[in-house]
Amino acid sequence: MAPAMALRLLVVVAVAAVVSCAVAADEGSVVEVWPMPATASKGGQTLHVSRELRMTAEGSKYADGEAILKDAFQRMVTLIELDHVINGSSQGLPLLAGVNVVVQLPGDELNFGVDESYNLSVPATGSPIYAQIEAQTVFGALHALETFSQLCNFDFASRLIELQSAPWSITDMPRFPYRGLLIDTSRHYLPVPVIKSVIDSMTYSKLNVLHWHIVDEQSFPIEIPSYPKLWNGAYSYSERYTMDDAIDIVQYAERRGVNVLAEIDVPGHALSWGVGYPSLWPSATCKEPLDVSSESTFQVINGILSDFSKVFKFKFVHLGGDEVNTSCWTSTPRVKAWLAQHGMKESDAYRYFVLRAQKIAKSHGYEVINWEETFNNFGDKLDRRTVVHNWLGGGVAEKVVAAGLRCIVSNQDKWYLDHLEVTWDGFYMNEPLRNIKNPAQQKLVLGGEVCMWAEHIDASDIQQTIWPRAAAAAERLWTPFEKLSKEWEIAALSARLARFRCLLNHRGIAAGPVTGYGRSAPAEPSSCIKQ
Repeated sequence: MAPAMALRLLVVVAVAAVVSCAVAADEGSVVEVWPMPATASKGGQTLHVSRELRMTAEGSKYADGEAILKDAFQRMVTLIELDHVINGSSQGLPLLAGVNVVVQLPGDELNFGVDESYNLSVPATGSPIYAQIEAQTVFGALHALETFSQLCNFDFASRLIELQSAPWSITDMPRFPYRGLLIDTSRHYLPVPVIKSVIDSMTYSKLNVLHWHIVDEQSFPIEIPSYPKLWNGAYSYSERYTMDDAIDIVQYAERRGVNVLAEIDVPGHALSWGVGYPSLWPSATCKEPLDVSSESTFQVINGILSDFSKVFKFKFVHLGGDEVNTSCWTSTPRVKAWLAQHGMKESDAYRYFVLRAQKIAKSHGYEVINWEETFNNFGDKLDRRTVVHNWLGGGVAEKVVAAGLRCIVSNQDKWYLDHLEVTWDGFYMNEPLRNIKNPAQQKLVLGGEVCMWAEHIDASDIQQTIWPRAAAAAERLWTPFEKLSKEWEIAALSARLARFRCLLNHRGIAAGPVTGYGRSAPAEPSSCIKQ
């Protein structure tokens, strides 16, 4: 272990050692909700939650015809009752009878930038006592239900669920509209139930975009009806997703307030495409990037995006564009001749490919996200609606927005989950708006995304690699900047995150310890909240 890395781990462990002191010193004022709400006030009354907790909708303009809210409420009740048998008597105890949910807008289409704000109040008295949720949209109400669930705990004395510190008054809204998590199903196949479990876990920290990096050079696991041999590039017959599977995943996510961003990475990272259609390779011995000289290449891309448009309804599609080694184009005589005929160098062909793919995506109603190499190489030629996805390092977002383009931040030194050496505090302190002072340019930063590349993860270890570090980034992306913890508040912040990690464990999410590196094991026997 490098000395700097060892020192960093020592600091993290030392912080964990004082967590219990920080909790004891500040127990009365801590708001145990993750991510931290915009505003929150509380009192000193303890309520017990009725075993027949009910939801009402008095004053709501939302009909809930698709049962999105009804199902979310039932999931919330299941979560708060999951950890213990609830069999106590509430006779004579102050009892929370239900939750009244008022949604102002009748629609439930999950558009990008939808209003996710909410107000949550829990009175200390009443006959009966009802919590009140007010939101502009059903998706704000979903976030409110998640916050409500985090106010509830099992009371071992009464054997009931209790809600401490009433009355509560919480006003909340996200700082950024794009709060993403990338999963990679090309390097390792992830079964559909695992993907759904990841989506569920995202909602607990209010992440709202699942970036599905579906295919790459290693495998092509998804069905494309327009080109049915493409999934011949899957690892095996069983490691595949049908179009119906994709629809199921998208609908599952949307009902939980999560959009699914589909990615095909072109022209590089596409070796697996040629297993079913070898003509997509420049040659049998030089298989990447896709053949820029062939019209059939762009016909296949058009077919994929046409099929995607029937399934992936998010306004964006990700077309990759990173790490393109163009040497196959010049080492293949046929492609080299095409370049010469069109007066193109390799760099010109790279630009031509990306821009043509963008036009195809636009023809299917999509706005395009590309990895940052496209901006670094020919940013002035990109479609002006392009969203540039930063990953190579810091300082890129400020250049992108200065050029008038939108940006998503995922700099690999801080927000790549496969970088196990990056501890949770590195994730937390990574500021998307660093050095961006102009308010108009700040609005061009849509948000950020943590990336779970799958070279070394599969269904067996994905959740403990994602969590709790992704939650640290989630608070950075949700909570108002002025409410975020500062570096000198790291001990109290560590205690809050440890409690949230324990909550994830209680909900069946295999989140790793807060202390140590990503995906680390507990260092020794100890309480969950001290790990």
